[in-house]
Amino acid sequence: MPHSGGETQKLTDGPLVHERLITDLLDRAVERWPERTAIDFLGRTWTYSQIGDLVTRAARGLQDAGLKPGDRFGLCLPNCPYFVVLYFAALKAGAVIVNFNPLYTESELTHQIRDSGTRFMAVPDLAMIHDKVENVARASGVEKIVLCPMRDMLPWLQGVGFELFKRRDKAKIREEGLHLRMKQLLASSLYPDHVDRRPDDVAVLQYTGGTTGVPKGAMLTHGNLAANSEQMLIHTGGCGSRQERTLGVLPMFHVFALTTVLNYTIEIGAEMVLLPKFDMEQVLGTIKRKPPTQFFGVPTIYIALNALEKERIPDLSNVHACISGGAPLPLEVREAFEANTGARVVEGYGLSETAPIITCNPIDGLIKDNSCGPAFPGTIIEIRDPDNPETLMPQGQRGEICARGPQVMKGYWNRPDDTRDVFVDGALRTGDIGYLDEDGYLFIVDRIKDVIFCGGYNVYPRVIEDAAYHHPAVMEAVAIGIDDPYRGQSPKLFVAPREGETLTVEELQAFLKERLSKIEMPREFEIRESLPKTMIGKLSKKELVEEEHKRLAS
Repeated sequence: MPHSGGETQKLTDGPLVHERLITDLLDRAVERWPERTAIDFLGRTWTYSQIGDLVTRAARGLQDAGLKPGDRFGLCLPNCPYFVVLYFAALKAGAVIVNFNPLYTESELTHQIRDSGTRFMAVPDLAMIHDKVENVARASGVEKIVLCPMRDMLPWLQGVGFELFKRRDKAKIREEGLHLRMKQLLASSLYPDHVDRRPDDVAVLQYTGGTTGVPKGAMLTHGNLAANSEQMLIHTGGCGSRQERTLGVLPMFHVFALTTVLNYTIEIGAEMVLLPKFDMEQVLGTIKRKPPTQFFGVPTIYIALNALEKERIPDLSNVHACISGGAPLPLEVREAFEANTGARVVEGYGLSETAPIITCNPIDGLIKDNSCGPAFPGTIIEIRDPDNPETLMPQGQRGEICARGPQVMKGYWNRPDDTRDVFVDGALRTGDIGYLDEDGYLFIVDRIKDVIFCGGYNVYPRVIEDAAYHHPAVMEAVAIGIDDPYRGQSPKLFVAPREGETLTVEELQAFLKERLSKIEMPREFEIRESLPKTMIGKLSKKELVEEEHKRLAS
């Protein structure tokens, strides 16, 4: 539902999106498909009926332990069954979920715990995650650590092996009174006390990545998250008679996976095949053991699969819904992935503040190269003048992408000034530059804060990166702005070549001269074996920018 003019357009045009609680998704799945497999974790399975029972017991246990409506409940877990159970259990008890990346440092954990006011925190009994949380818990305000034993989630033989051979990896509890063990949490057979909840209540505090400042908690309501799940259902064509199967390798603490791997999979009663991390051998083995029909990934996953030897690339021709998000998907990567695997991959776009999807190319229908598709059902996309955001730009002209829809957040947690600044006339400002074509397809040019200002001209790093991806030897590319005494800033391009390929700066420079204007041409090049990535596998500019600042300061 594109919108780039000044006229008024109602959100209810087209398919209706209903107001619901997130827990309604699970309740409906348990009632409708009790004997279907809900979760496969490294070969061990649970039915929807079993997951529903565990959620009911855990909700009661959390209430008995003192969790109250409105309390913040932290999930610091890899993809695993207890993530799913505690997510729904805490929401049933009326709590607000706070997602934590298990790879956070102690200082990052401390900031987010204090900022959110997290009282309870769930962690696995793995030393590398648990010990950091225990170290900062008391001083940060955490009152209870919910300890999730890995052995209880693994198939029997693997569980025995974990106890025998992974003892060094297990957490050593120093303060027993701080902990609440899952066995204790699940002990009661009583139903949880009823808690009045509304779709407008905050369900999740999803912290932004912090690349443009201190991380902020986006307040996503039950209605926001349930709406984005239903929008996914409409977008993919509905729930057929067969049971779908989702490969869950993207971490569910990230909002893209929270909606696609968790909420939407539960919405349609699909099987969730969870992997605790992206390990290529494990991914390939899992695809062979449980061929997926739904696959959601970030571009670096598609790049990694493309880089495999031809005989090792999996056949994904049975995948119906394959969506890339989290970062721009280079055209060459999409084309190679489709040719290699037989799966049609479409690019979507969104952000933490929109739960997250606001546009996506159609699963069946016209895909436009380098576009992230038309608006999601019930969503309005506006293009506004970045310098005068009250002004709507004409169709086809570049400006700041703004969005309206039932998935748009309530605001930032305890940050009224930031909330006010991120909305204009009720529309969310994304901070990204793009335009809508005549068919309402969105094309993203770059982030406002990533624009390189070269002698009065705006240079967009994505244009440079897309040109670099055309070179057959380039696997990854990142462009940033560096200080230039004459032009103010100039582009610098970092690339990582494909395995087995050689690439020189001179070759790359000659290649790009045919594809970039003089103002866009990088002043400097750097070829590396690999480029830095965020904790979910997206290419990251932050580290490269910091390196350049340190280099210039030395």
